[in-house]
Amino acid sequence: MEELNHVNQNENKGIHKPDLNDLLDRGDQALMEVIMRDPTHAYRNLKHGDTVDGRIMRIDRDEILVDIGAKAEGVIPSREMQTLSEEERAALKVGDPILVFVVQSEDKEGRAILSIDKARQEKSWRVLQERYERGEIIYARVKNYNKGGLLVDLDGVRGFVPASQVSSISRSSEAQKQSEMARLVNVELPLKVIEINRNRNRLILSERQALAETRESKKDELLNSLREGDVREGVVSSICDFGVFVDIGGADGLVHLSEISWSRVKHPGDLLKVGDKVKVSILSIDHERKRIALSIKRTQSEPWTKVAERYQLGQIVEGTITQLASFGAFARIEDGVEGLIHISEIGDERIQHPREVLSEGQVVQARIIRIDPARKRIGLSLRLHHEPTESSEKAEEDD
Repeated sequence: MEELNHVNQNENKGIHKPDLNDLLDRGDQALMEVIMRDPTHAYRNLKHGDTVDGRIMRIDRDEILVDIGAKAEGVIPSREMQTLSEEERAALKVGDPILVFVVQSEDKEGRAILSIDKARQEKSWRVLQERYERGEIIYARVKNYNKGGLLVDLDGVRGFVPASQVSSISRSSEAQKQSEMARLVNVELPLKVIEINRNRNRLILSERQALAETRESKKDELLNSLREGDVREGVVSSICDFGVFVDIGGADGLVHLSEISWSRVKHPGDLLKVGDKVKVSILSIDHERKRIALSIKRTQSEPWTKVAERYQLGQIVEGTITQLASFGAFARIEDGVEGLIHISEIGDERIQHPREVLSEGQVVQARIIRIDPARKRIGLSLRLHHEPTESSEKAEEDD
């Protein structure tokens, strides 16, 4: 034991290590202890499922010989490197490090059977698990499809994207769905992992969620870049009773009904449809609630600024009845400019309500009897050859 203690002390001090041949006559126990302490003789105890780093020792036509720190070399047969492209295979050279998966710890020749394909797959699972935990978006090309959705390959791991999680696949007939999925083959999609189970070889992804998060990120960037008064081009994305939503490049803003046109608008659908390209002005930005108020009409000149130049008292104009009220009727004489026909100016005979004579949408000839650009008011009369009455003038003033 004194000999072995001397060996221990020498190793700890970095002194020359005794040659094993010198210890052969000192007893098997001493020899075994020295071998166990020498890292150059510490072989890996490999088992199926291990993923280990190796180094290429030889490249043959049908196999690659790899040093994996075991008592014998490992071999990668051609069937276990199917995922290597011709370019990747040609780039391999002796001495290169390589990650391999242990398929069989030892064959009848004592060599470990290794796999590049399964190592890549195992590495991919680990990366996918990390991305899933971090909530990252990944990109993959569609390889194929089946009845339920799209199939993608992520470095050896097959993923499934249900049809319901693909934004461009409609909820129509089965034949239509299949046609839409076929068009997506070889298309790269942004995806987010929504379920991962390595043991069951299950990977479920969603393009809808990835798009939603990408859009939200773009929206934040857009909100920070916008300034009130900016004019942007956009596309009408949806229409509702109170206005339209316009996509201005990553975020939807609302154009309220009152901001669509200088003219009176009853419903947005009367003037616009989904997909229309429009110019909008930024009215306000609510960063906290991530809302944008837009205006279409403010990208156009205000019609009332030129009313005094275009019209004068006594002029006969054509107008379209837009609204009937108990006190009279409103007539549009151009976009953004409406005049009031007081009930007393509708005709020579007394009536109880304008609807007795007029209807919305009716085109009439009217005479301008009053102009007030500052208050954005024009008085009209259907009595083309009469002077304005006292009652109509008073009504205009009170209105």
